[in-house]
Amino acid sequence: MSGVGAVTLVGGGPGSLDLLTVGGLDALRRAEVVLYDRLAPHDRLQELAPDAVLVDVGKRPGHHAVAQHEIERMLVEHALDGSRVVRLKGGDSYVLGRGGEEVLACRAAGVPVRVIPGVTSATAVPAAAGIPLTHRGVSHLFTVVSGHAPLTDDEHRHLAGLGGTIVLLMGVATLPGLVAGLVRHGLDADTPVAAIERGFSPQQRTTVSTLAGIVVDAATAGVSSPAVIVIGEVVRLAADGDDAAAQTLSSAGLLGPSMEAQP
Repeated sequence: MSGVGAVTLVGGGPGSLDLLTVGGLDALRRAEVVLYDRLAPHDRLQELAPDAVLVDVGKRPGHHAVAQHEIERMLVEHALDGSRVVRLKGGDSYVLGRGGEEVLACRAAGVPVRVIPGVTSATAVPAAAGIPLTHRGVSHLFTVVSGHAPLTDDEHRHLAGLGGTIVLLMGVATLPGLVAGLVRHGLDADTPVAAIERGFSPQQRTTVSTLAGIVVDAATAGVSSPAVIVIGEVVRLAADGDDAAAQTLSSAGLLGPSMEAQP
């Protein structure tokens, strides 16, 4: 094949095929090479990208199957060989997904590249558990934080002072440090917290506690990655019209009198 191909970064959403965009589906249908992650919707990739070579570059906690610089090299190499390449990533490529690094690598090599946004797990997974990140009179802002590495004390202080809702991604391992920092800088220890594991899968599970209790409760429940952790008063709103969520909140002592589930 002659000429330079192109790279398309596709945000695959939180794992459910229903949340893959029309643009993403079209890019996969045209793809000749697909490099995909484990959190992207890959179970039916052979069907979605029937003419493509499929390459698993999936990263797992504590183990990177393919190093980031090698993924970038592969994207560029396949495109320079003339292929239409799709980089299928979980969530949105530009939300803690290192998509910016891959775009820069392509541009530096003279490879045409475009980005198709995806549904980020930061908003989608809480929604799957019945938790709105903002709600009139409760929270008018939310902050998305990477738990990949511990925050500094200054970052804990600023985060505790912002108010609103905190969404922690990739943060099961660093949760104890975050909790300690937020409490140390004045965030109420009774603030509700929800840890939502494996969002949109049949194994989705929500563990609800408080800022003071979440570390012990998460350990007792065996909370593991992938999980999205939500800190804020909006967690109480999961009970609205959702009997399962109401039962979970009630058992955790977080269901206020105005939040009783409706029959």
